[in-house]
Amino acid sequence: MTRNIPLTATTGHPRRVRLGVASAAAFAVAIGLVVTGAGPAHAVPGSPAGPSPVVSRAALDPSLVAGRGATVDFSEQEAEKAATNGTIIGPNRTAYTLPAEASGRSAVTLTPGQYVEFTLPSAANAITVRYSIPDAANGGGITSPLAVTVNGGARKTMSLTSQYAWLYNQYPFSNDPNAGLLHTDWWITECGCVPAATTPTPTITTPFRPNHFYDEQRLLLDKVYRAGDKVRLTVPVKNSATTTIDLLDSQLVGAPQVVKKAANVLEFGADPSGKRDSANAFDKAIAFAKKKHLTVYIPQGTYEVNRHIVVDDVTIEGAGSWYTIITGHEVALSTPAPDGSVHTGVGFYGKDASIGGSTDVHLSGFAIEGDVRDRIDTDQVNGIGGAMSNSTIDGLYIRHTKVGMWFDGPMTNLKITNNVIVDQIADGLNFHTGVTDSLVSDNFIRNTGDDGLAMWSEHTENVGNTFDHNTVQTPVLANGIAIYGGTDNTVSNNLIADPIREGSGIHVGARFGAEAFTGHLWITNNTTVRAGTYELNWNIGLGAIWLYALEKNIDADIQVVGDNFLDNTYNAIMLVTDFPVKDLYSITNVHFADVKVDGTGTSVVSARSAGSASFENVDARNVGAVGVNNCGSFHFTSAGSEFSLTDLGGNEGGGTTGPWLAAWELPNTITCDDRPPVVVPAPPSAW
Repeated sequence: MTRNIPLTATTGHPRRVRLGVASAAAFAVAIGLVVTGAGPAHAVPGSPAGPSPVVSRAALDPSLVAGRGATVDFSEQEAEKAATNGTIIGPNRTAYTLPAEASGRSAVTLTPGQYVEFTLPSAANAITVRYSIPDAANGGGITSPLAVTVNGGARKTMSLTSQYAWLYNQYPFSNDPNAGLLHTDWWITECGCVPAATTPTPTITTPFRPNHFYDEQRLLLDKVYRAGDKVRLTVPVKNSATTTIDLLDSQLVGAPQVVKKAANVLEFGADPSGKRDSANAFDKAIAFAKKKHLTVYIPQGTYEVNRHIVVDDVTIEGAGSWYTIITGHEVALSTPAPDGSVHTGVGFYGKDASIGGSTDVHLSGFAIEGDVRDRIDTDQVNGIGGAMSNSTIDGLYIRHTKVGMWFDGPMTNLKITNNVIVDQIADGLNFHTGVTDSLVSDNFIRNTGDDGLAMWSEHTENVGNTFDHNTVQTPVLANGIAIYGGTDNTVSNNLIADPIREGSGIHVGARFGAEAFTGHLWITNNTTVRAGTYELNWNIGLGAIWLYALEKNIDADIQVVGDNFLDNTYNAIMLVTDFPVKDLYSITNVHFADVKVDGTGTSVVSARSAGSASFENVDARNVGAVGVNNCGSFHFTSAGSEFSLTDLGGNEGGGTTGPWLAAWELPNTITCDDRPPVVVPAPPSAW
C-alpha cells in the first residue's frame, strides 16, 4: 500500500512499530533455512531426454491447490525442477537473498556457458522467463543476453535487464546501492538502535537491505512447439552476467484479435512502431468512438504513450495482450500536480471521483508496459487509475508501473477479471476509499513491491467487494491480500504464496486511517503457502493470516472458514494489538472453522492482544511449537491471559509432543513463549 506516513524515532518502517531487536544474521540462523548452493543439478542419469516436465502452481503439486487461485492459460515450471548444469540456490526464506524472493524459495544460478532446460508440458508458442541479473555497481541496472533454443534449433536472444529491479535501503527505498541510511531517526534492527540517537554512530554496511531482485520477460517463439519439446535457456559465454532463473511459463497464444467495425487508432494517426507518441491519436479515436457509439480498436503493434489516457463511457479493445503493447516513459512534470504527483506516465485513468468519476468503461486485450524504476508514493504512474463505475477490465497484462490498478472512489460495480499484473514497485491492485459492490476475480499477480491485492477504506468504507479466485505470488514487501477496514467484504478461493518480508499471506488491519471493520468479513476457502514472514522491526515471525488492531478495535463478524495454511514459516494464525495501544484496542468476534494447517515453524496460533476467538474443526499437523502462544496484552494477570480461545470441538492434530490446542490452555491460560525456536516443517502433502 502506498502512502507517506509520519515517523518517530521508535519506528523503522512507516508500517511498523518496534517490539524487539535482533540481527538479521541471527534471524537467518534461527529459521534454519539457509542453503546457499546445493551444487549442480543435472538431467536424470540414464535418461538422455532429461526429466519429465514438472508443472506446479506456486511451486506446489497442483492437486494441493485445486479449486484455489486464478485460472490461467500458461503452465508454470520451476527452474530447480528442470534439467541444468547450473547451481540450485535455496531453499532459503531469509529476506534480502535471491532464493527468498524466488517462487518456492529456490532457483537456479547460471554462469556464462551454463543452461537450464525445460520440457514443454503442452503445445506452446510463447514463454515468460522470471530471472535476476546483478545491478550496476552504482545502481541503475545492466543488460545481459539470454539465448533461447528449442530442441537445439533456431536461436533467439532475450535482452535481460535489471533496470527495474534492485532496490535498497529503508522505505520508500533507493536505487543507489552505496547510499547511507535514508532515515537515521528510524529504528534499525541490524544495530538494535536509532542511529541518530546513538553515540558513536553505528556503521551500516552498504548495500543496505537489497531487495526486489527479480523481473520477467515474455517472448513469442517462431512457431508452435509440441509437448515434450525442450526449451533451453543458456547464458552466452561472451559479454554475459551471472543469471538466476526462477521459472518458466509456457503457453499457446492464439492469433491476434481483429475488430473490424470500430474506431481504429491507426486511422487517427497512432504509430504501431512505437517511434512517435500516440497519446493524441488515442484521444481522437476515443472522442470519435463515443460520438459514433463504436468500440476503439488498437491493432497489433507497440504504441508509445507518455501520459494518462482519460476514459469515460468507452470500450477499448486490443488484439490481445501479447500483440497490442502500450508503453511509455516516466515523464517529470514541470511543477507538481495538485495531487502531489511529480511524474506522469502511461496509464488509463477514469475521471477523478471529485467530479463524478467515469462510468461504462470497458478495457480488454492489451498490455501496459511502464517505466517506473523508483517508488514515489505521491506519483500517479499506475497502469489503471481514477474512478470507474459500472465498468470492466479484462485480459490486460501490466508491468513496470507503480501500482497495476489503483482506484480512488467513491465508485461502484467494477469487474476486474483475467488480468496479469507483474513487476510492480508498489501494490498490484488497491481499492482505495469508497469502492462498493465490485469484483476482482481470476487475476494473476506476481512480484509486487507491496500488497498484491488490497482494499483500503481510508476516509470512506469499502462495502460489498469480493476478491475471488486470484493468485498472488512473491510480494516482496507486505501482504498477499490485505483488507484495511470496511463492511461486508469477501476474500475467497485465492492462492497466496511466498510473501517475502514484513507481511502475511492474508492481512486484516485496523490501520492507515482506515474506517472500522463493520458488518462481516468472510475469508473463505483460500490457500496460503510458505507465508508468515519475519517482521523486521518487531523481531518476530508473523502468521500466514494476521489480524492487527493498531488504530481501532477489530470486532466485526470475521469468519475464517475452509482455508488451508500450508508450510507456514512461523505461525499459521496471528492476532496482534500494537504494544503502545494494547490497553486501548482488542480483537474479538473472530471465528475459525474447517481450517487445515499443514506445517508451522512455530505454533498454530499466536495471540498478542486482548480479546477472543473461536475454533472449530481446525486440524493441524507438522506443528513446530505445540500449544498456543498466548501472550494476551502482556499484563500476565493472575486471572490469566486477556485473550480467550473458545474450543467449539473438532480441533485435532499438532506435533509429535502433543495437540496444537491443548485442553489445559483454555479458556485463557497464559502460555507466552514470545520467540520459540523455529522448526522447519515437512513439505505439504495431500490431507
